[in-house]
Amino acid sequence: MRTLSTGGAVQAAPSAAPAVATAASVGDLYRASGRRRAVIVALSFVLLIVAAAAVAVRGINETGIGTLALVVLERLSFGHLDLVEDEQAARVLLFLRLPRVVMAMVAGAALSVSGVLMQAITRNPLVSPYTIGVSSAAGFGASVAIMFGVGVQAAGVYFVPLSAFACALLCAVCVFSLAWWRGMGAQAMILTGIALMYLFSAMTAAVQFVATEEQLARVVHWTFGSLNGVQWDAVGLCAVLLAVILPVMQRKAWQLNALTVAGDDVAQSLGMNVRRLRVTAILLSVVAAAGVISFVGVIGFVGLIGPHLARMIIGGDHRLLIPFAAICGAALLLVADTVGRLAFSPTVLPVGIVVAFVGVPMFLHLVISRKRETFA
Repeated sequence: MRTLSTGGAVQAAPSAAPAVATAASVGDLYRASGRRRAVIVALSFVLLIVAAAAVAVRGINETGIGTLALVVLERLSFGHLDLVEDEQAARVLLFLRLPRVVMAMVAGAALSVSGVLMQAITRNPLVSPYTIGVSSAAGFGASVAIMFGVGVQAAGVYFVPLSAFACALLCAVCVFSLAWWRGMGAQAMILTGIALMYLFSAMTAAVQFVATEEQLARVVHWTFGSLNGVQWDAVGLCAVLLAVILPVMQRKAWQLNALTVAGDDVAQSLGMNVRRLRVTAILLSVVAAAGVISFVGVIGFVGLIGPHLARMIIGGDHRLLIPFAAICGAALLLVADTVGRLAFSPTVLPVGIVVAFVGVPMFLHLVISRKRETFA
């Protein structure tokens, strides 16, 4: 574009300058937004730890934060420091409340991250470990182990979790192998998972129908999902799974972004191995969900609502979505377990029941309070 100056000389109008300035301002806004979201993630993690400490000292016999801090320091010193004077309070915190609180956070985080990965690889926001039948298969495996494996000494206390884990993996392998073998899309794969979910639910009901009263009570209690009686070894195993899965998928956050936003063709044009990404995400997602469910029972809602809560608050960038979804899932399950433990004390409601009552109103509030364009 050319303009005539007042002196009669022809000069080029600086038309490119506003475009450059606009691009720079957009980049600055994007970086500032990213920093704000990172701050939100960091503050949320700090608040989660503070809330966990506050929950750990609440109960029929309340203790102080100071006692909790001394118990943790004494444990970290491997018994070299003798700091706690009230041994009974220390045992309650160390062997009853802390395992429960930590397991709630670890299980919630693992289930939520599993939901994020499944939603990313299928490009469907309604997918969760429960949707593709993993939870129902684990429930069937646990039911069979409880009914026919009572008294088996080979696997000891791990017989029920191992059976649940094996059935959950078997269901996932069937779903995804059938999808790849027949060349089905994500929607058909989801429908296959739903069909298997109903199949395993029916098989679990059949086991319950022929079970004795004692076996039926154990099966029903397990399918409700509960953190009662959680031990540190189970917490450690689930924490190891989460510690392995999070860094691996965090490194693939950009690839998940490309796959979710642009689809397979564009992702492949960018040099991504989409098949390898899907196999990795599926494997880690199923292992995370199956590992948690095998110890705490069927908790199907966290894997769906946790990713949605995180996405509504922080956005869809998987670089921040993965860790923030873990925080949201941990907070959701921690709140649900606390409500179930304290609301009707001394009766403890199973966390699998309470999590729906706590999570559904929260989820609906976020959906209603957001503008329509948010979900476009």
